[in-house]
Amino acid sequence: MTGGSSAEPLVTLAEAQAFARVETGEEEALLAGLIRSASGLCEAFIGHALIERGFTEALTASGDWQKLGASPVRSVNSVSSNGMPLPVSTYAIDVDSRGDGWVRIVDPAVSGIIEVSGTTGIATDRNGIPEPIRHGVLRLVAHLFAARDGDGGSIPAAITALWRPYRRMALA
Repeated sequence: MTGGSSAEPLVTLAEAQAFARVETGEEEALLAGLIRSASGLCEAFIGHALIERGFTEALTASGDWQKLGASPVRSVNSVSSNGMPLPVSTYAIDVDSRGDGWVRIVDPAVSGIIEVSGTTGIATDRNGIPEPIRHGVLRLVAHLFAARDGDGGSIPAAITALWRPYRRMALA
């Protein structure tokens, strides 16, 4: 998957400063980096893009349904081949109840690599993110801040307990 940015910060700098009990502005750059890291770790753990963003994914043209890697898919905006948009009559798209996006080529004349573009994300902004997810990010920022001079170790169980209900597991 390409075209999307990395995880957007799920909490504000002011929220993180208050939660980590940091009163001076001297640590703002460090906290901002920890917020980005914690947000990325959260997305990786949950297995979903959290805040809406664009994606572009390259697939081999096929008449079989192919699952997109972006999750959850909010929309599929275009399917193209060689940089040119394909007519809607040449492909089929579906987004199922789990947010999985699917595409297949219905015109056998279309071959090679296709690019599927759309949007992904649970919410349109950080205020739409469920509070347990945001609270887990705040707790992780505080944990990383406190452990910045030593080994932060793994993500504490209290944080993963907050995130686990939202986790997307892939079965092999």
